[in-house]
Amino acid sequence: MTDTIGSLKEKYGTISASLRAEYGQPAWRQHLPPVDELVSTILSQSTSDLNRDKGFYALKERFPSWSAVRDAPVQDIVDTIRPAGLANQKGPRIQEALVAITNDKGDPSLDHLNELSIEDAKAYLTGINGIGPKTAAIILLFAFGRPAFPVDTHVHRVTGRIGLIPPKMNAEKAHAFLEGIVPEADYYPFHLQVIQHGRQVCDARNPRCGICVVQETCDYFRGLSEPERAKKLDSGEA
Repeated sequence: MTDTIGSLKEKYGTISASLRAEYGQPAWRQHLPPVDELVSTILSQSTSDLNRDKGFYALKERFPSWSAVRDAPVQDIVDTIRPAGLANQKGPRIQEALVAITNDKGDPSLDHLNELSIEDAKAYLTGINGIGPKTAAIILLFAFGRPAFPVDTHVHRVTGRIGLIPPKMNAEKAHAFLEGIVPEADYYPFHLQVIQHGRQVCDARNPRCGICVVQETCDYFRGLSEPERAKKLDSGEA
């Protein structure tokens, strides 16, 4: 990628306008309370949203509070979240996170993050074993409305194809990079727009370039051969 930060910001403006026209401009709302968001995000790793939710709501139904989850035998947690997959890894990870927060704050609460700078809040979360930049950004953005830009599988794939991040940049480094390209006020809507685009159009195996609203500015599409581009445009990829 030879684009400068300035040219990438200009490119972002064009792309975001197209995605906004296609998917709308969602206003921020709290998706889950902070600790709920933490647990849900841990459960989301390497599974579908449906299975994540099965494991999450099974926990909520079985245990009256996150303190009860923290104090339960770990095998009970593992058995409860099996629908989410990788239960043997996720169960201990959830308990360890709840214990770490309790040891620091006296109970399993993350409300104090609102009192910290965004960098200190990120550092606090990523200092908990099992919480990386993506989970930290999700908690801060979706639970608090703080300026953090999560890079999940869809966001990493789509922004890489479009050319907003360098081709070989991993998801961890992409968090800070995209935060330097995307205006803070757009973190929430742009994140959701890119995820929707990734699910509906920019598929991992067969991107539907023929119906893509950002094809003219997409590095992937422009990198296709003339016959490949023509084939996608003729088929409509609908």
